[in-house]
Amino acid sequence: MKIATPLALATMLVSCGEDGAGSQVVVPAPLPSTTATGTPTPTATAVNYNVDRCFTQTIQGENGATLTSILIPDTLKLDLTRTSHFPNGRDLDDQVIDILLATLLLDMTVTGQGPNTLAGVPLNPPANDKPFSITFPFLAPPNGAPQLASGTGSGFNFRNDPDSGYVSVDRMGNPAVATALIGSSMKLTFNDDTPTGDATNQKYLAEYKNELHKLFDLIGDDLEKLQLRICADKS
Repeated sequence: MKIATPLALATMLVSCGEDGAGSQVVVPAPLPSTTATGTPTPTATAVNYNVDRCFTQTIQGENGATLTSILIPDTLKLDLTRTSHFPNGRDLDDQVIDILLATLLLDMTVTGQGPNTLAGVPLNPPANDKPFSITFPFLAPPNGAPQLASGTGSGFNFRNDPDSGYVSVDRMGNPAVATALIGSSMKLTFNDDTPTGDATNQKYLAEYKNELHKLFDLIGDDLEKLQLRICADKS
């Protein structure tokens, strides 16, 4: 059996149109290449954050106080001539972490931004699950119906050392400072230090800046995507 050559087949196709009158013949398009063309990877633009201004900017509503003066020494400060809301004292329902993070990350000079910007984001519950007590220690009752002991506890070995036996206790200042602004290698030293140690030559300020810089490296662009103005300067 004879097989027509490709040239002969092409000639036959051209001559075999409708009614044999030279109609057009549709020739299939060539198959796409099986070799994939890679998409070029965009080159990331490095951003450097300078956090110095975050510590020197004044905090709205705090009578000229800067972030540095609020954090150093790491104590809860109270001005009795002013309304008490964190960072001037602390009400039980103050969203302390959100307020402090806003003062750490956001530009306090921008209209519409302030210490309560992050606290106002509707992610947190609107209030504590149970109302706080109005007497010390002000703790709210537990949720649900927890099982209560039927009698007095036993087997506890509480220390009863005199006051002179205690050198110091772990600090209880701004709750987000040791968490967000102190690196792992310095946490024990920081927690065992005193307000006097904080204030001596602003002992931990360099550590605060170093850790805040890391936070901006992680989430600085995310904050800006949310249309928030950050306090760090970029270069």
